[in-house]
Amino acid sequence: MSDHQLRTRTPAGPAPGPRTRGSRAAAAFRAAAPALAVYAGARALGLLAFWAAAAAAGKDPLGPLSGRWDSVWYQRIAENGYRYTVTLPDGSVHSDLAFFPLLPALERAISEVTPLTLGGAGLLVAWTAGLLAAWGIFAVGARLHGRRTGVVLAALWGVYPTAFVQSMAYTETLFTALAAWALYAVLRDRWIVAGALCVLAGLTRPTAAALIAALAITAAVTLVREYREERRAGPVLRRNARMIAGVALAPLGWLAYVVFVAVREGSPFAYFDVQAQWGNNIDGGRALAAFIAGLPWPAALGLCAALGLLGWLVVLCVRQRQPLPVLVYAITIVVISLIGAGYFGSRPRLMMPAFPLLLPPAVALLRLRTTGRTAAVLAVLACASAAYGAWTLLGPGPP
Repeated sequence: MSDHQLRTRTPAGPAPGPRTRGSRAAAAFRAAAPALAVYAGARALGLLAFWAAAAAAGKDPLGPLSGRWDSVWYQRIAENGYRYTVTLPDGSVHSDLAFFPLLPALERAISEVTPLTLGGAGLLVAWTAGLLAAWGIFAVGARLHGRRTGVVLAALWGVYPTAFVQSMAYTETLFTALAAWALYAVLRDRWIVAGALCVLAGLTRPTAAALIAALAITAAVTLVREYREERRAGPVLRRNARMIAGVALAPLGWLAYVVFVAVREGSPFAYFDVQAQWGNNIDGGRALAAFIAGLPWPAALGLCAALGLLGWLVVLCVRQRQPLPVLVYAITIVVISLIGAGYFGSRPRLMMPAFPLLLPPAVALLRLRTTGRTAAVLAVLACASAAYGAWTLLGPGPP
């Protein structure tokens, strides 16, 4: 793998003044505007389809977006702090300590300074973060393959099969925004910024472990490569001091919450015990294998085909020679999602933050002869995603 793929340095120079920074931000926004417009259009279509379906069924269109499943747990934490547990008929205890604190903290802060309810604040965070995530995804795609690829990549993320979750008061958009911009910061050699974003990601979702691993592995490979070239540790470490500091900073958010749960419960492994009670422990894929084995054979074959397609996407990402941090992040998200023992229906949305998997399809779409054909494919995917989202949100089970 080339040096450019491991780290992309920018020329050193004087710190830009306020006007320069402002003009650069404005230029960056103008460059990303097509991606944001396409993404917003896809999500608006999804909301329109769901609201139409909810109205036809005589159901509240806002309830499933902000008042069901995980969003209720986040709002309860925002209102009362960590103090709620529920015992299920099978004797398992579900504690709200399984949910990370950044989203409920933002919900509480917004509801205290605006007229919004906690549910409304959660939707505001999710929708705003969705736009920031699309911007970050565009930035990564544009840096690697050009602006047109960045636009299509953001669009594909917006029409992902479970993209309806991006319109809910969940953490997927918030985490993806932090992850995308952290990866972009690494590609720009802004390691302290990347580490700080990792801290926030670590307070958002447990899958921040994938982002932390991406930074750590990239830094380790860089240090080993440079040491082999020079055989002198001192200059290598001094030259990479900011990278080392960023990597050291990265896990602090995740570790802080794990320590908080440990102190709260009086056990060093309390966080992992809480997750195990929810069925979210790591079992190496046994639960997935058992789920497939229990399906009727047509469904089992279809699921195996889907998993095969997922594996092929990973292979394409490797063959595309994606930069090491981007590749490690995406693969680790997929692995974490597949080897857990949790509810199978949630696994597609758990993999949704792995947006680099969509880079090969984005590049392939741009090989179509005309922009109109690319737009037509994206429109079909947007309609399919909207229909699936409406059907799922009106169903009884969690996404």
